[in-house]
Amino acid sequence: MKKNWVIFAAVAVFCVALGVYIGNKQTSPAQADNAAVSALLAQAMPDAQGKTQPLAQWKNRPLVVNFWATWCAPCVEEMPELSALQTELDGGKKVQIIGIGIDSPSNIAEFVGKYKITYPIYVGGMSGTELSRQLGNQAGGLPFTVLIDESGKVRKSYLGRLKMDELRRDIASL
Repeated sequence: MKKNWVIFAAVAVFCVALGVYIGNKQTSPAQADNAAVSALLAQAMPDAQGKTQPLAQWKNRPLVVNFWATWCAPCVEEMPELSALQTELDGGKKVQIIGIGIDSPSNIAEFVGKYKITYPIYVGGMSGTELSRQLGNQAGGLPFTVLIDESGKVRKSYLGRLKMDELRRDIASL
């Protein structure tokens, strides 16, 4: 009887480990194609006030691109930290953070009106989801953040709530 229990436990542990491995593999961001950054910067999107802005204005500078939604609790939780980081980064002279909302223009406008966000917020809508997929977000989860260097190369992708210490280290390595 004990022998059967040990075999069962070993099989159970193996299955759990396999499930965790497969789950992490499927939700880990894929490597972004550099053409995806060009496609992103070729976009023009409305800002939170509804004025269409070319994302090409951020070309040739390091970027932190954060895909988020008003209904995403981890997204909303990390936004004050991203705002503080943008202020810390010398008002965007070194690295620029931009947010792309996967939400309706009215929800984003209301959200930005309620909270003090110190970096540009754009309305990506559902096409923002496709942009995030092109940049490596195969799971389609939010928040999804991409660190892009000044040459337009994706240096790192983050799926889920950001760890600000890790993001600061990655920015410093640029």
